[in-house]
Amino acid sequence: MKLGQLLAKISSVGVYGGVEMDVSGLCVDSRKAKLGCVFVAVTGTRAKGTDFVTDAVMRGAVAVVAEEEVKGGPYTSILVKDARRALAELACAFFDRPSAGMKVAGVTGTNGKTTTSFLLQHICDVAQLRCGLVGTVRYQIGERTLPASRTTPDSLEMQELLAQMRDAGCKSVALEVSSHAVSQRRVEGVDFDAVVFTNLTQDHLDYHGSMDAYFEAKAGLITGLGSQRFKQGVAVLNVDDRYGALLQGRAQKLDIPTIGFGLGTRADFRASNCRSDLNGSNFQLDAVGRSWLVRLPLIGTFNILNALGALAAAHAMGVDVRTAVQALSTAPPVPGRLQPVPGKRSFRVFVDYAHTDDALRNVLRTLRDLDPSHIVTVFGCGGDRDTGKRPLMGQAAEEMSDWVIVTSDNPRSESPEAIAADITRGMRMLNHEVILDRKTAIVRAIASAGPRDIVLIAGKGHETTQESAGKIEPFDDIAVAASAVEDRPSDFGR
Repeated sequence: MKLGQLLAKISSVGVYGGVEMDVSGLCVDSRKAKLGCVFVAVTGTRAKGTDFVTDAVMRGAVAVVAEEEVKGGPYTSILVKDARRALAELACAFFDRPSAGMKVAGVTGTNGKTTTSFLLQHICDVAQLRCGLVGTVRYQIGERTLPASRTTPDSLEMQELLAQMRDAGCKSVALEVSSHAVSQRRVEGVDFDAVVFTNLTQDHLDYHGSMDAYFEAKAGLITGLGSQRFKQGVAVLNVDDRYGALLQGRAQKLDIPTIGFGLGTRADFRASNCRSDLNGSNFQLDAVGRSWLVRLPLIGTFNILNALGALAAAHAMGVDVRTAVQALSTAPPVPGRLQPVPGKRSFRVFVDYAHTDDALRNVLRTLRDLDPSHIVTVFGCGGDRDTGKRPLMGQAAEEMSDWVIVTSDNPRSESPEAIAADITRGMRMLNHEVILDRKTAIVRAIASAGPRDIVLIAGKGHETTQESAGKIEPFDDIAVAASAVEDRPSDFGR
């Protein structure tokens, strides 16, 4: 593809140099620049992209796209108003807009994105719409599975992943979309058939600054459906959530089709007669003028809501509701989401990714409904992240548990002691202790469990590393807990 053909797809302010050369690719990291590529100088939180122009050109870049003039070298300089938007437009053009030919659902919200995406992927696969996946746990491209670099990659990697899915024969995609991704235009140029909004509770205020700004970032994904040129996307909204109800009003004013889901009477996809046990959940689904009995191999009301979001999104993507309901009964477990730890003991151990106070309350409420003798919770909070939620999580843990062990999550550059102090400031009862070494805390919790007790290990879920003081070390809650269960003598018959 010629540079001139690419530039025709973006709103450039000025072009200084030739445009007849062939373009071999795009890059935003100068270290990945190759002969014939276009370097897009995006400014991040720590460095300016224009600081790396020389490095990119030395490695073979033939053109530079930036928000300020960078003339004076052996390359073509393209001046734009918004480098992130230009990157998304260039990536769409270079990879021939892959989302246009697939059914694409985005899933956003504070909690439930991963589970909803996994359930939707399974439904689509069963419906013969081979489904790609982009999210927190992994990226799935046909038969290939890649580790996830982050929940939602930048627009260049996103378009490349979508192109690989298209070329691998995928007919649909389930895509987790973070609030950071919306703010940073990572999904700009993705053509959505449906966008699911799960809920909104406090998180990421270190980045957004306020709940209003956090909400507006999420809202941008929904309202953006109204400006899509190639598809009429449907907003699939949890109308039990007050922010979801607000979004429904906004969407309708913009003539964006909506499907509401929830437990209340306002929902188009409504669940009632909900029941859960250790083996899963049952509920009645009322939708599109019919009723179905749904069997879900996941426990908890919050997972029923996740399932409703997946069912409604699948319907918006053209999947028959009956087929989607049948598919849910064989849904596989979601890594790190109320994942049971193997081991035959008189107590149960679960690992969950819950890292907000709302998510922790939901998980603990679900476990309490199983009528255990006691609940022992092990959790911490991540460093260099929203500090305001730490005491809220401490309060939730102590109110919903019989015993709490406060430990380290991913302290990153912060002091583990300081993080634990922030957590315990929200705790008023005497049912907790602090054990900063996470392995020791998990072993202690499992050693203390009695018959019919439940141990919850929260915060890291599927993660297999721990980041502390500039080092990333292997750490897997499931593996550590399984080893502790295995090492503990059998307690049956006591």
